Amino acid sequence: MGTHVIEEAKQCLLCKKPRCTKGCPVSTPIRDMIELFQGGEMMEAGRLLFENNPLSVVCSLICPHEKFCEGHCVLGAKKKPVAISTIEQYISSYFLTRHTLKAAKEKEDSVAVIGSGPAGLTVAIIMALKGYKVTIFESAERTGGILRYGIPEYRLPKRVLDRLDDLLAELHVKVRPNMLIGPVITLSDLKRDGYKAIFIGTGVWKPRPLRIQGESLGHVHYAINYLKNPDVYRLGKRVAIIGAGNVAMDVARTALRKGAEEVTIIYRRSEDEMPATPFEYDYAKVEGVQFAFQTSPVSITDDGLMVETTIREMDNDGNATYRPDPETLTLFPCDAVMIAASQTPQANIVATATGLEVAKGGLVITDDCGRTTIEGVFASGDVVTGAKTVVEAVAFSKRATAAMESYMEGK
Repeated sequence: MGTHVIEEAKQCLLCKKPRCTKGCPVSTPIRDMIELFQGGEMMEAGRLLFENNPLSVVCSLICPHEKFCEGHCVLGAKKKPVAISTIEQYISSYFLTRHTLKAAKEKEDSVAVIGSGPAGLTVAIIMALKGYKVTIFESAERTGGILRYGIPEYRLPKRVLDRLDDLLAELHVKVRPNMLIGPVITLSDLKRDGYKAIFIGTGVWKPRPLRIQGESLGHVHYAINYLKNPDVYRLGKRVAIIGAGNVAMDVARTALRKGAEEVTIIYRRSEDEMPATPFEYDYAKVEGVQFAFQTSPVSITDDGLMVETTIREMDNDGNATYRPDPETLTLFPCDAVMIAASQTPQANIVATATGLEVAKGGLVITDDCGRTTIEGVFASGDVVTGAKTVVEAVAFSKRATAAMESYMEGK
């Protein structure tokens, strides 16, 4: 591993205007990181990464690097790009085992962080380092949100999240687990108890239903729920997954690891229009996941999934549309059906918060810096933008922390 990382670092051209940094949503200073690493200043390289992105150790593992940093590497035009993610992971992991991070002098103001996924963790860590008193309200048993309960172990080991848990404790961040804000404690209660700024980073945990016949049958499950704890599900030998995003790929690869013999992803559009990243798609194929493109679910029965073939047509604007062909209706036999058709936010906070405006679908409305329609309440991440990458949530959350700090300082 170490030799490989060193060799990869040597491949970097140390461009004066690094395209890799431009391609990163959080503008990771990749050239500077590699220069410090090559100069033997590992801890400084790690500090540089952490100060730019507190979740660098996570993003280096699960980002779609082929789309962001590595996809913009100048070497990629003619040969393999520098394995930036591998270098970043090596440095970030080392830094977190030896860091000497300390919070600034404690301030009087308190911050409430609702949700501890990528957005919540970013805000909690940054605000704690600045000296604010931070309390995290997490509806689950452990912190991490989608990182812990939505990304499989083989992609993101739980020990990485446990290390971030330790960091929160070292920064004196208080955590209230099993605490769902809304039904018992509301935003008004938090304001009453002296939290000067409140941050909402609750993600999107409500499965989007298909509304087709048979969706309530006992062998039908929602992908986002399955990933929370796959071990409690008995899927059988044959599994059909409706949807073709990264969540669908995670479910498919996890189901194979948990004993399923045949896993097929059902997608109504073509292979080229699949929302999953090419990297995740390639891994799914290598591991034996099968695909049925231009296949649309019609209903679910005890014996499997009734599907129709879709016919691709072009509209007047040159966009592809897909028309189901009823004459092709057939049964796709399977023991379990998994629905991976996106998610929306839960309404527990909105239902009890007067003045918090949301868009269609329940996403919280904010400005570019995360200010909501309630003074002193901020939000970022998937609960605002819909499901996006972790690094995009970090970038948005950094803007939100700056706005929160300005608000608390009366600017």
